Order: sequence, then structure tokens, then C-alpha cells
Amino acid sequence: IVFCANFLIALTDAKSARTMGREAKPADVVTREYTINLGKAITGITFKKRAPRAVAAIKKFAQKTMKTSDVRIDVKLNKAVWSKGIRNVPKRIRVQIQRKHNDDKDAEEDLYSYVTVVDTPNGFKGLGTNVVDQDE
Repeated sequence: IVFCANFLIALTDAKSARTMGREAKPADVVTREYTINLGKAITGITFKKRAPRAVAAIKKFAQKTMKTSDVRIDVKLNKAVWSKGIRNVPKRIRVQIQRKHNDDKDAEEDLYSYVTVVDTPNGFKGLGTNVVDQDE
């Protein structure tokens, strides 16, 4: 029994050592492009809730990838999601997520994410995550 207890303690220590680096604060300002599969988010959802659920899925994705709780959606992205109505949301959408400094002095976080739509005339094949230069 002593061996088992020591083994379990060793496992929990190793696990905590692995997860320590994951809780790090986000890096400074960065811009990346992603393809979001909205089909996964809206499968099985009632027709009248599909577009709002897709917008929520985009916000959730941006929070997870950029590690900021404050996510702002561009008007053009909202129009792109709603372009075919509330029921027929596009299956995929290409977005650019920018992590920026918050100018508000009263803000809880010093960074926020700004999500815009990216035009993809040739489709989504072969497009991965791209880091966009800040000069552009």
C-alpha cells in the first residue's frame, strides 16, 4: 500500500509539473488567421438559434486560442455569418484574430481580441494557421 501511495503522489507531482507552463499569461500583441469549422458548432441546433450559436462559437474559439476573455466581433464578420440567414450558416469561415492592448484604464484585462473575416476566393483547402506580420 505504501508503494501505491508513493506512486500516486509521484504521478500527481509529474502532472502538475506538466501543466504549470500551460497557465502562462498570453504573449503580447499578435495577429493570426484561422479557419473555423462552424458546421461542428451548429449541428443539431434548432434553426432559429443557428446564427447566434455560430457567433458564440467564434467568440469561444477566440477566447481559447488568444487566451483573452474580452473578444470583440467585427461588423463584417457578423454580416458574413448572417449572410445566408439565421438557418443556413456557412460551414466554414476564415477569420483573422488580433490580440491588442486595451486602451481603457478601467478594463479588467490589458489585452483584448478583435476578430475579423478574411476573404477566401479559392476555398479553404491547404490553409492552415498563419501568423500575420504587424507591418501589414
